[in-house]
Amino acid sequence: MVKKQDQTEERIVAVESALTRTEHFIEENQRMLLIIIGAIALVVLGYFAFQRYYLAPREQEAAAQMFMAEKYFEKDSLALALNGDGNYPGFLAIIDDYGMTRAGNLAHYYAGICYLRQGQFEDALDHLKSFDKDDLLVSAMAVNAIGDCHMELNDPEKAAGEYIKAADMNPNDLTSPAFLLKAGWAYEVAGDWASAVKMYERIRVEFPKSQESRDIEKYIARANGKMAS
Repeated sequence: MVKKQDQTEERIVAVESALTRTEHFIEENQRMLLIIIGAIALVVLGYFAFQRYYLAPREQEAAAQMFMAEKYFEKDSLALALNGDGNYPGFLAIIDDYGMTRAGNLAHYYAGICYLRQGQFEDALDHLKSFDKDDLLVSAMAVNAIGDCHMELNDPEKAAGEYIKAADMNPNDLTSPAFLLKAGWAYEVAGDWASAVKMYERIRVEFPKSQESRDIEKYIARANGKMAS
């Protein structure tokens, strides 16, 4: 009992000693600590001021400026969508002028798709990879488009990897089986029939209600036949 009481007293003394050292440190370094705290406060206040008084108005301005470029994109007027019409900026100008905004980020996606449709696959990759993928649906479409670029650049294995990544980003019965089917086709082009079968099996097992699953047995049988031959 005495030993236990001694241990308790030793712990109390140790805690009091630590508190005393902490108090001395604060007293000796009070000016430095105040400067550090003040600097942190300034950074936090500066961040919120930047968000509210600079970035928020720029967000609205960028979205309004990009409206016409999106209209041209919908009409498949890709040159106008990219470069503007003289009155309204295109996606490339939006990227340059509003790069820090959500609209500026989305413009990278649009520009990438424009270049992909124009057959400029390296430029398409540059923009699609620069797109900050924060929206799951658009992100999956962007990664799918990166896969398309690699297919066009005769790199089917890399394309298949991107299609799989796109399928797994936001699993659903609409886009995921379509991306997995493209991955299977890419593996077929690469001559990797075993991996192609795995993609088709994933569609059959994971997305049985999808449209792609209706004919998937044919793909599985064909790929298995190629492996056996």
